Amino acid sequence: MSQLRTDLAVIRDNVAPGSRVLDVGCGDGALLEALREQKGCDARGMELDSANVAECVGKGLSVIQGDADRDLAFYPDASFDYAILSQTLQTTKRPDFVLDELMRIGKRAFVSFPNFAHWRVRLSLFWNGRMPVTRLLPEGWYETPNIHHLTVDDFRTYVRDRGFQVEKAWFLSGDKRRSPAAANFRAEHAVYLLSN
Repeated sequence: MSQLRTDLAVIRDNVAPGSRVLDVGCGDGALLEALREQKGCDARGMELDSANVAECVGKGLSVIQGDADRDLAFYPDASFDYAILSQTLQTTKRPDFVLDELMRIGKRAFVSFPNFAHWRVRLSLFWNGRMPVTRLLPEGWYETPNIHHLTVDDFRTYVRDRGFQVEKAWFLSGDKRRSPAAANFRAEHAVYLLSN
């Protein structure tokens, strides 16, 4: 098993053993595999990309092909202990709908996303006048899957306005954790644990 991406490791470390988990946009299934093997979770996934679905199924993971913008509506209320949306929110057409559905089907939800207000992104825009290409945002503007650029402060405001409870938040820069102070400026990406 390969080493998990930093935000996925944070999520894995904070999921209770034996939980029922749905990872929406599960990619190659690395987090699902870690949750199954290391935490004994009933870990399931939904993924849009058919090659990733095939890779997950090849690993013996329970993954279906589906679109978060449409297919979460088919899950019953509170059907999972945790619903996970890692580095996927900014790629959805209706992130507000997807978040509402995530909170409906999971008793708790993990959401992680790149912070488009990170100082390197700001600096790149300021100096170069172009959309940045970074380690965490490696595609050019014309090929990126990111269609809704959000910041830590955008997400904080949205969560507050929707009445969701923030149980915990982690702010990451590279592989290091950052304090919540000035996270909108200093964090490359964020991980939130939410509940209703």
